[in-house]
Amino acid sequence: MPSAQDFLSLLAYAPALSHADERSLAIVHGVERALPGLRLGWTTSERGDLIALGHRDAWVVANTMDGGLPFLCNDDDQAPVTLYGLENPDGPGGACQFEIHMRLPLNGSVIGQAQSVLAAIAEAAAAWWGEVTPFAAASDIAEQTAPTLEGPPSPSRGLPILGMAPGVLASPEFPRHLGWMNYWSAESARVLGFPDPSRDEDLISRARRTATDGWIVSLTDAPLDLDKPAHLEALLKAYERFPKIGGR
Repeated sequence: MPSAQDFLSLLAYAPALSHADERSLAIVHGVERALPGLRLGWTTSERGDLIALGHRDAWVVANTMDGGLPFLCNDDDQAPVTLYGLENPDGPGGACQFEIHMRLPLNGSVIGQAQSVLAAIAEAAAAWWGEVTPFAAASDIAEQTAPTLEGPPSPSRGLPILGMAPGVLASPEFPRHLGWMNYWSAESARVLGFPDPSRDEDLISRARRTATDGWIVSLTDAPLDLDKPAHLEALLKAYERFPKIGGR
């Protein structure tokens, strides 16, 4: 059975979701198209028991609340997949955002489709930005914004502190942080100044355009592993290249 830490963590941030918003079902369908064979046909009880959803699509529509996509999962202990969304009231300028979370197995078939999964979710949600990162690296990245008992964040590995200055993330187009594979909408790419052929040759070689003129930009070919010096250097270089990420 896979380790509890052997998974990919996906995040995306989009305009607030309203009741019966068509984006909720579009996200589910998009994920299933991107991962052939996946069926998100279950949810869980408060005790964590699996509940099969005989009319899944109707259930999703009925249970889409303002700000939230109901929890869905597959029924596969060897390759668990979960998906849900929630309202984030602390968006830029105090506006609510739709925050999408997905957990995917870290295996070859999913890694090969990770760009397609990220693009499917981001575009179905009309997201500003998103990312997918292996759990171990995502934990290090999370420390860039997590306050300590002493006050400001204290990230490891020389990563920059993010999002601490008042008003620095006043616009939703600016990503809060980087990940392994990054989705930037057309608006986000524009405010970040990507792509710049004179500065982004390496990133462009691992980037692709999406159907809505956004970008999927991978920092490394293999899943990000910050124990590898070359991967850590790639992440640090990307933060140096895009100083507006994280509101520094």
